[in-house]
Amino acid sequence: MVELKTPGEIDAIAAAGAVVASVHAAVRAHAAAGVSLIELDAVARDVMAGAGAVSSFLGYQPRFAPSPYPAVLCTSVNDVMLHGIPTTYRLRDGDLLSVDCGASVDGWHGDAAVSYVVGTASSADEKLITATEATLMAGIEAAQPGARMGDIGHAMSTVGRGAGYGMQADFGGHGVGRAMHEDPFVPNEGTPGKGWQLRPGLVIAIEPSLIASGDDTYRIAPDGWSLCTADGSNGAHAEHTIAVTEDGPRILTGGDYRSGPES
Repeated sequence: MVELKTPGEIDAIAAAGAVVASVHAAVRAHAAAGVSLIELDAVARDVMAGAGAVSSFLGYQPRFAPSPYPAVLCTSVNDVMLHGIPTTYRLRDGDLLSVDCGASVDGWHGDAAVSYVVGTASSADEKLITATEATLMAGIEAAQPGARMGDIGHAMSTVGRGAGYGMQADFGGHGVGRAMHEDPFVPNEGTPGKGWQLRPGLVIAIEPSLIASGDDTYRIAPDGWSLCTADGSNGAHAEHTIAVTEDGPRILTGGDYRSGPES
């Protein structure tokens, strides 16, 4: 069931979103060659603890997963585009890192993801990340009151596919509120004018992921969580939690972490 939020509840979700933004800023500042993914997860844990927040990810187990999620971040490197578990892997110069974070404050959740390159970025990775962010923003701009859910997916696929990239459609966005994942499902592709009508008070996470090669296929790694491109090409992921308001979409997980300098 889709639950619309009051203005006060949207503000509460924005408070959780502010913590998510702080985590991303801190993690990005620490993401340098030689730093392990587990170290980045520790940075996130410290920021959440200092803000009085709890992780939305730690211990979460959806139907597809063989075990509860063991960390507070998803750290996906290069051909891993979603749900990468932090390990002892140490980042290398030129790695494309996608970081996904969810935090809860007073029972309300926020969820956001960002991709960037550690150290020296190739032009191909820069273009992929730029296109992924543009795809996300197209989806956000389409989240107008009175529009349909299909309008969001159509806007994103027009930008992402128009840039020549692949898109996986099985994993997408979702409602956000007292639970990290609520109804409705927010598809990365859609038919304009079709689907659930967007109304003020709807809070959703919009989260496209693009595949560099243009191939849509993917595989699940042996850990049961990591979503990898089937051909080994790089993937990128971007996400914001937004609220549909009478004045248009309001981003609840904003911050300058999306355009900060790479380490």
